[in-house]
Amino acid sequence: MNSTAHDFVTVEMRGLKAALVARAQAERVSVSVLVRGAVARDLGLAADGEASRMNALTAGPASAASVKLSIRMTSEEARQLSAGARAAGLSRGAYLAGLIANVPVLSAAGGRSEHIAALMASCAELSTLSRNVHRLTALLRQADVEPARPYRAMLDTLAGDVRRHLELAAHVLADLQPQSRRARPPARSPQ
Repeated sequence: MNSTAHDFVTVEMRGLKAALVARAQAERVSVSVLVRGAVARDLGLAADGEASRMNALTAGPASAASVKLSIRMTSEEARQLSAGARAAGLSRGAYLAGLIANVPVLSAAGGRSEHIAALMASCAELSTLSRNVHRLTALLRQADVEPARPYRAMLDTLAGDVRRHLELAAHVLADLQPQSRRARPPARSPQ
């Protein structure tokens, strides 16, 4: 599928090879993908056509043996596979493994990035709540009631805010995990 000329570089790893190979295996990508990504980040360039590394997609142990698999597809199917993997932020192999494992956000036309973004935004809001509660606690310890009054509205909605975050986190995490084919709940949008 890749019609571009290959550029090869030989690098003396000076003791880093074992760690590099282990990291590539743990992230379920080739050493080349890992090195290209690191070089592109260091140079401030986008890794041309390479999907980002996998973030613990499957429930299997990272030490599980990997095999290289060659499959035949039409060029359109290969383009769709690459586009789906890129949209999900995964390597093609990790994306395909996620489809096989029936990860809801992958098998329901993507949405992985949106799910993760929604969870990160909710975590940021929860972090702000945490800072506000800490500040309120400090004010109350100092018996400084007047500056503490604006926090009253936050306290009134705190339980609901935390509950909404936990529900969102539960849905996002459920949609990112492989599901059995028979007991698959419908995919949800990340609110």
